[in-house]
Amino acid sequence: MLPSVTPPNETESLISVNPDAAGLDIGHDEIWACVPAERATPAVRPFATYTPDLNALADWLVACDIKTVALESTGVYWIPIYEILEARGMQVYVVNARHLKHVPGRKSDIQDCQWIQRLHTYGLLTASFRPVADICAIRSYVRQRAMLIEYRAAHIQHMQKALQQMNLQLTQVLSDITGKTGLAIIRAILAGEHDPRQLATLRDERCAKTEAEIVKALTGHYRAEHLFALQQAVALYDMYTTQIQECDTELERLWTALQPPRDQDLPPLDTRDKRNTHSKNAPTYDARTLLYEVVGVDLVAISGLNASTVQTILSDTGLDLSAFPSEKHFCSWLSVAPRNDISGGKVLRSRTLKSGNRAGQAFRLAAQAVSRKQDEFGAYYRRQRARLGPEQAIVATAHKIARAYYHVLKHRTPFRSLSADAYEQQVRQREVAHLKKKAAKLGFTIVETPA
Repeated sequence: MLPSVTPPNETESLISVNPDAAGLDIGHDEIWACVPAERATPAVRPFATYTPDLNALADWLVACDIKTVALESTGVYWIPIYEILEARGMQVYVVNARHLKHVPGRKSDIQDCQWIQRLHTYGLLTASFRPVADICAIRSYVRQRAMLIEYRAAHIQHMQKALQQMNLQLTQVLSDITGKTGLAIIRAILAGEHDPRQLATLRDERCAKTEAEIVKALTGHYRAEHLFALQQAVALYDMYTTQIQECDTELERLWTALQPPRDQDLPPLDTRDKRNTHSKNAPTYDARTLLYEVVGVDLVAISGLNASTVQTILSDTGLDLSAFPSEKHFCSWLSVAPRNDISGGKVLRSRTLKSGNRAGQAFRLAAQAVSRKQDEFGAYYRRQRARLGPEQAIVATAHKIARAYYHVLKHRTPFRSLSADAYEQQVRQREVAHLKKKAAKLGFTIVETPA
């Protein structure tokens, strides 16, 4: 038997923006749904989370003539009902949990769904940004790939631990034990070769350390239990590497399917600006060229970005930035812009909100990558670091890179970077203009003289 529900008092001064609105409170075991009181009796009903029950919920909403539904983004529980309702032609609002946090009265699932429905009826809820279905599919593969890379990293640490227990100081002579030299030596050890001189001959010619140093590093105690742990760590590393390659195959297929037909060919892609960049976690396919053909402009050319970060950002933002009216809206959504709390005309707090936005994290990584570059972004980072410190400098530089990304993708214009000297000259001109304006305000005149 359903509990008695007392409908909340309607506020007559508010205008009903969405009269055909429903609210859902989603949990692991059940979903509470609320529709307008005149559409059904009772107006609040619970449903289980099995697929037949979700279809029954969608049928009930259709019978109540519901056009739009608001629900809270609770974990991943909202995704199945979202897809079902969207397939039925309803407009679904996935709302940030912060916007629904303070529910008046006693906390319960019934109160929550009523409160969501009431706010949505009066147009007080904003839907979270969600890209189109094709990009959502790509996003799932990109996040799966990132998770596999994270899991694989743990087994690299297991390999390092097993080597350390045998006093094989491979990490002291190699910057990356999963590189060409490191894996060749480890696989030879597992194959039964324990002579340090023979193992040192597997050194790649680009390795900075000499064979004599590698021989000393590989002189240790090859114990059976540690070799067993090393073998299992390598096997798991190879397994995750295979899974990552399968993700790359699917991503290449999906990006290729997104290539739009064009009336004229794109100009050839110039990769000389970043031809020496290399990352072992980079996609196995030519991601830069493929993304250039899909987007129509080279986003990897932006300072600090590479093929992996651009793929991550595009999988979260999509190819169309029309949902963000300006660069300010885009940077605010990324959580790389400060939020000012103003009361009584005074700024009480100015801070960047904490967020798990993956695109924002990618721009922060790009900001760290340009810290030593001799271009406008590198010079800007160094100026901000001297003034604000490294943490705020990273956020400020990420904000600057995000604005450049927005402009390039929005207007499909090639990226053109300034040198560090040209940027410093622009900064000097702005400072001189500011000094002249301030001097004129005080009744003085500044005359420039050669140093």
